[in-house]
Amino acid sequence: MMTATKTKAKSTGSGSKSGRKTARAAAKPADAIKLLKADHKEVRAWFKQYEDLEDNADKQALADKICLALTVHTQIEEEIYYPATREAIDDDDLLDEAEVEHASAKQLIAEIQGMKAGDHLFDAKVTVLGEYINHHVEEEEREMFPESRDSDLDLKTLGEQMAARKAELMKQAG
Repeated sequence: MMTATKTKAKSTGSGSKSGRKTARAAAKPADAIKLLKADHKEVRAWFKQYEDLEDNADKQALADKICLALTVHTQIEEEIYYPATREAIDDDDLLDEAEVEHASAKQLIAEIQGMKAGDHLFDAKVTVLGEYINHHVEEEEREMFPESRDSDLDLKTLGEQMAARKAELMKQAG
């Protein structure tokens, strides 16, 4: 069984410590909030890593990884977490703002994906995307997640659904 886990971790492609953690988390789904927080932590680390890169090939690879992770993350939030949370908590304004923040991030992701590292404004767009994401993550973790925890949401079942959907989307992405 341990061999299968190691093989699965290697199959994520990154081989990095965060990649192995992601593979383990996907193999053993946590509750919805833990899954989302793990995604937040991973992407924040990548943005920090990006700041220190100088080689355009390295920047391109990491920007691609960030864009894919955020695309999948926003999709599972919008398809599964946000609708369930909207029903469980009485804070439509918070969820409406989160959706608008997602739209802004998706627009910036599309712009980054239409560029190449080294292009004028590429680094600036990745930096601004990181700033948007930091703001969004802080609001979710400080406001939305505690409200979700205090509600009657079945966060374990929601986490299992989100982990399965995330794995499906990552597989589709290749």
